[in-house]
Amino acid sequence: MKIITLSREYGAGGHSVGRRVAAELGIEFYDKDIISGSAEALGIDPAQLAAEEEAISKAEVFLRTITPISYDRKDDFYDAESEVILKLAAKGPCVILGRCADAVLRGAGIPSLDVFLFADEAHRSARVGKLIGSDSPAEIQRAMQKTDKARRNYYTHYTGKAWGDHRNYHLCLDSGALGYDTCVRIICEAARSGL
Repeated sequence: MKIITLSREYGAGGHSVGRRVAAELGIEFYDKDIISGSAEALGIDPAQLAAEEEAISKAEVFLRTITPISYDRKDDFYDAESEVILKLAAKGPCVILGRCADAVLRGAGIPSLDVFLFADEAHRSARVGKLIGSDSPAEIQRAMQKTDKARRNYYTHYTGKAWGDHRNYHLCLDSGALGYDTCVRIICEAARSGL
């Protein structure tokens, strides 16, 4: 069985599905562990790292393509998180949520089953409303757009690939249409088959 990486749109249930896949397969699930391990390596507060880790703006991505920026604090975060991901992967099969884990493992020659979860707007809105404790459509929409934009920019910046593009993953699953139970079953079947 390989390591499973799980990328997701905000509100598509990545955390829930990932945790359930790990439980079903009897393997570890890593999410916040990556932040705490990286923060410890950098000697900073985990809350600070969590707040800054995906905050790469579209303008910053563009500027980095035309100017030689050689050092950036976000690069330190990414490097530290990559080291933690590689250490966790060395322990054996697990589920790793987000943080470009698919690209980090691919770059290190470590096989993984790479999954992307997405869902329709209605499904995501309902879930995000619960996550942020709001029933305001405008507030929910802003939260979804902000989080997805941050994830897209972060992934594109550090991998050079398009976040959510089916060519970067083995499985792309619509958790809104399929439901979490079916997504968990498909991922577990793929992992057990050695995909």
